[in-house]
Amino acid sequence: MAAPADQPFRPPQGGLSFRFMETPDHATDTPADSSGATGIATQDWATAAADPQYRAAVVDLLGALAYGELAAFERLADDAKLAPTLGDKAELAKMAAAEFHHFEQLTERLTAVDEEPTAAMEPFAKALDDFHRQTAPSDWLEGLVKAYVGDSIASDFYREVAARLDTDTRSLVLSVLDDTGHGNFAVEKVRAAIEAEPRLGGRLALWARRLMGEALSQAQRVVADRDALSTMLVGGVADGFDLAEVGRMFSRITEAHTKRMAALGLAA
Repeated sequence: MAAPADQPFRPPQGGLSFRFMETPDHATDTPADSSGATGIATQDWATAAADPQYRAAVVDLLGALAYGELAAFERLADDAKLAPTLGDKAELAKMAAAEFHHFEQLTERLTAVDEEPTAAMEPFAKALDDFHRQTAPSDWLEGLVKAYVGDSIASDFYREVAARLDTDTRSLVLSVLDDTGHGNFAVEKVRAAIEAEPRLGGRLALWARRLMGEALSQAQRVVADRDALSTMLVGGVADGFDLAEVGRMFSRITEAHTKRMAALGLAA
């Protein structure tokens, strides 16, 4: 069950956010800076993967990211059907193409480390499919808000996690989270629509809060079943990821969410 729309953003217990689309504004880049890091964050994949629990956690992470990219590709292709103009349709097609390229990068890495991509993605498919089914946009603007706000919460989370990964995996994760400029497109379209029809603001703000609650609910369910991944997030595998730091991490993600809502002209 999703969190009520009027509740603040709270981390799930041992929870994971999923990757749906590239982060538009890098609001949490600072924590992903691994300068001064120790342990796993300074090791390459070959060294870090000697720990079987760490290896299992990274395979889960890459599997979740890969399926998220594939789901985003499919969703953006569907959302393009709602686009009001040919130019808007073309913009969403470019977004979808970028998502599929990221999907290919992730599955190639899984294959390179002798993991079967489909098997790595399978544990996350139902939760992501459920999320997208429960949050199917009813119109063009809801689709843009979902891509910009909802998906970016997940991207912020992965940037935070990247700071604790081995150097090779961190480089890959950050590369698939690269900003491709599509956030500016969403902001421009949504702000223009609200300026033209101010009453849209309330509906879209409620929609954004619903997206956040649904994402956290689905994420919590998944991670409860993935022991290695849960351990990575709360300590025991990743450097310095103690419970206090998890709380600070979600505070930073909440701040980033509030900034994105403001950029859209919406109340958080």
